[in-house]
Amino acid sequence: MLVARIRVIPNVASALASGRAVVALESSVLAQGLPIPQNREAARRMVQGVELGGAVPAFTAVVCGVPTMGLEPDELNRFLARDGVRKVAARDLAATIAQKADGATTVSASLCIAGLAGVRVFATGGIGGVHRDSPFDESGDLAELARTPMVVVCAGAKSILDLPATLERLETLGVLVVGYRTNELPGFFTQTTGLMLSTRADSPEEIAAIYRAGLALGRPQAMLVVQQPPDAVALPQRLVDDAVTDALAQARSSGISGPATTPFLLAAVLRATDGRSLSANLGLLEENAALAGRIAIALQREADTLS
Repeated sequence: MLVARIRVIPNVASALASGRAVVALESSVLAQGLPIPQNREAARRMVQGVELGGAVPAFTAVVCGVPTMGLEPDELNRFLARDGVRKVAARDLAATIAQKADGATTVSASLCIAGLAGVRVFATGGIGGVHRDSPFDESGDLAELARTPMVVVCAGAKSILDLPATLERLETLGVLVVGYRTNELPGFFTQTTGLMLSTRADSPEEIAAIYRAGLALGRPQAMLVVQQPPDAVALPQRLVDDAVTDALAQARSSGISGPATTPFLLAAVLRATDGRSLSANLGLLEENAALAGRIAIALQREADTLS
C-alpha cells in the first residue's frame, strides 16, 4: 500500500519526536483568505497564539508537490506573496502533489496532512459548511471532519453560510460540537447566533478529557471546539446578517456563482462593515490558535500521566 510522504520541518519533527505539543494551522487563510499585507499579520498572530499556549505551531501546505508540516521562512514568504499558490482542499491534494505545485491548504486538506503527520490539534478561523442559496453546495470540510479524529478549534462556520443547516449536518455526520465557555454556536464574526449547543466545556483539560473519551470509543470523527470571537472585535449579529443578505443579493444580480461566491461575499461584508470584519478575523484567528495551544498542552500532560 502506498502512503504519502509527509515532509516535517526540523523544529516540528523534533517536537513530535520528543512528545511536545504541536498545533497544525491552515495556510489558505494566508494565501487566499486575507488580503496583503494583513495576511502576514495573521501569520504572526497565529504563530504567537500557539506559542503563548505553550505548543509548537506548524502551517500545513503542499510545497513543490510535497505535503508539508511547517513552512520555512522563505516558503512562508512565497505563500504570503501568493506567487502561483493554489487553493487546495482535500480532493485537490493528489493532483497538487503529482503536478509538483505549491498549494495552500484549506481546513479539509490541513486535516489530511496533519492527521498523517500524527498531529492531534488544529486551529483555524471558521470551517466551511452548507451554503445559504444552494443547500446542495456543501463544503468538503464537513466530510473531512467526519473521518478525521482531531480536535479542531474555530469560531464556528463562516457567517456567509447557512448556520442552522451546517449545525444539523455536523450532527448527522456525528461530529461533536463543543462550546468553549459558551452554550451557543458563535457566528464567526459574531458571538451569538441563537443556535444552542448540547455540550459545553470550560477548560482545555475538560476538552482533552472529552476528546480522549471519544478516541477510547473508537469514534472516527473530529471534535469541533467553537469559541466566541474576542469582545474587542466581535461584530453585532444584526450588522453581519444584513451585510450577508445584501451581499447574497449582489452576487445573484451579478451572476456570481461557484468558487467565486465565497471571496465575493467576504469582500462585500468587509465593505459593509467598514473593515471591521477584517479586524474580527485577525482577532479570532489569534484567539483560536492560543486555545488550540492550551488544548494541545492539556492532551500532552494527560498522555504523560497515563504513561
